Amino acid sequence: MRKSRMFLAAAVVAVTLSGGLFAASRNDAADAAIGGITWQDEFNGAAGSPVDGAKWKFDTGGSGFGNNELQYYTTSTSNVQQDGQGHLAITARKENPANYQCHYGTCQYTSGRILTADKFSQTYGRFEASIKVPKGQGIWPAFWMLGGNNWPTTGEIDIMENVGKEPNTVYGTVHGPGYNGAGGIGGNRTIGAPLSDAFHTYGVEWSPNLIQWFLDGQEYFRVDPSKINGNQWVFDHNFFMILNVAVGGNWPGSPDGSTQFPQTMLVDWVRVAGYTSGGGSTTPPPATTGTALKSNLNGRCLDIPGGNASDGVRVQMWDCNGLTPQKWAFQSDGTLRGMGKCLDPAGGALTNGTPLQIVNCNGNPVQRWTLSGAGDLVNLSANKCVDIVDNNAANSARLQLWDCAGTPNQKWTRA
Repeated sequence: MRKSRMFLAAAVVAVTLSGGLFAASRNDAADAAIGGITWQDEFNGAAGSPVDGAKWKFDTGGSGFGNNELQYYTTSTSNVQQDGQGHLAITARKENPANYQCHYGTCQYTSGRILTADKFSQTYGRFEASIKVPKGQGIWPAFWMLGGNNWPTTGEIDIMENVGKEPNTVYGTVHGPGYNGAGGIGGNRTIGAPLSDAFHTYGVEWSPNLIQWFLDGQEYFRVDPSKINGNQWVFDHNFFMILNVAVGGNWPGSPDGSTQFPQTMLVDWVRVAGYTSGGGSTTPPPATTGTALKSNLNGRCLDIPGGNASDGVRVQMWDCNGLTPQKWAFQSDGTLRGMGKCLDPAGGALTNGTPLQIVNCNGNPVQRWTLSGAGDLVNLSANKCVDIVDNNAANSARLQLWDCAGTPNQKWTRA
């Protein structure tokens, strides 16, 4: 049985965003790299039919799943079924039809928890679902992901969580070593009506060193390695998806006299899109793998001149040759490294025209980068792009920071 979220929301390190503090749209240069659909379930089965066993499996039991939850998760279509109207229905019921035993004694509730473990997992991309959440004190629906069995070392990405006592608020969170449980790093958005009133689209867009959360297509939170307080970034490997409705637990508290049962979460669809890096359609290499970064302007590669790895050496463009001075690796701390040094804006400046150099990695947030799906190589602190000065297509062309403009001299692919 997989470890669940050790999550006490009241103590979560959270950023409350009502209007979108980061003010980033899906066309932001630092946005995740989105390609075609790689996995989907539209739940078009007959009424009362089970979920597709080729796509989903079940977690079962009444262990509390690390949060003192009260339900027993079953495989019954009473708890998990397709409704014949194009929806998945996960229903929490106040019942115990088979004398189920829970961590606190005889179980009082049943519900469902399905996951794509051993069926489908992916590194990076867009993970999204259209969901109408249930409601009521003590009800806890979730759409989330795990990176493996060794929680929190393998990481957790919570795409959507809602608790009945906060009917208008969606939470998005990451957990990893040193920021697990109550110390998870997350944000939330509160809207003007209960989320249970209608279907809403919940999603994340995930690329190297960047995860963004969306509610109905609007970003409300983002996290990169600088946000995890010096802890390890563990989001550069495959994750699988989970859908469940919990009852009770440390965060939502127990149901009370106001809670009506049954309560059903309806899921219209779940869709996953792939990550692309500058036009490619495959998942990029792991963060520790050095690869060349080729310009779309001239087909030349980001290069450390003469293999000189001294501090302050300015990077350049040069004919791609596959040698070490052209091998660059995105690291779990957000840095982009070549020959053991970090790509760095000279002087720590984040203004247009700042030259780019290599220096010793020093933990300064200005040394954090991501390669977006649009092929932009973005400095996360400046939200500016790596730019070939004056569109120079020749060898020895210089590089700088500049406002992202979508032009060929700012487009990159891994070679």
